[in-house]
Amino acid sequence: MGILKVFFNNTRKPEGLLGRCMVGSMNHAHAALADWGLRHLPETGPTEIAELGCGGGRNIRALLRKYPVATVTALDYSKISVEKARSVNRKGLQAGRCRIIQGDVSHLPFENSAFDLVTAFETVYFWPGPTESFREVYRTLRPGGIFLIANESDGENSQDDKWLSVIDGMRIFNQIQLTTFLTEAGFSEVIVKRNTKKHWLCALAIRENTGHLGNK
Repeated sequence: MGILKVFFNNTRKPEGLLGRCMVGSMNHAHAALADWGLRHLPETGPTEIAELGCGGGRNIRALLRKYPVATVTALDYSKISVEKARSVNRKGLQAGRCRIIQGDVSHLPFENSAFDLVTAFETVYFWPGPTESFREVYRTLRPGGIFLIANESDGENSQDDKWLSVIDGMRIFNQIQLTTFLTEAGFSEVIVKRNTKKHWLCALAIRENTGHLGNK
């Protein structure tokens, strides 16, 4: 396996020195996409948030800033990612506003109806299922809660094939596929936003039909 392929395979589960380099780059490389996804969320509302597949932890900090009365529980199955995220969010940890743990999205270590909002940035490409993993998210959301997915690839760009060839186990979903998985998982409403020029995709799945995204 070439060094380039080894490096990019750390996108899935960062390990070792190359994994540390990958985690460090994630916070910068995906910032624009993450901010675009966050703009689709209500300005107020959630007080208990889960950030799944948190990577280097940049988006934990963004969520804490967007929702100043909220607490964030972040999870990643890479030990290196958890360490990096804790370093980036040292102030949030010390203030008791966040906790960052190692775990698996297919068996979330959270109680039923624990969160108002769950986020997943650039990560569902690697989730087991993914319908089964989305059911776990559904279980942990309160009625009216939102599951935000933000992907840099919308499944409509032929150039994405290059990533599939170098990153083992990666799957890129288009709008129809993602909506189907979320509906099968139990979500009653799925709102999809796309940046067609950049091929970005954002999905907001709602546990119950609240009638309006801003109603909490």
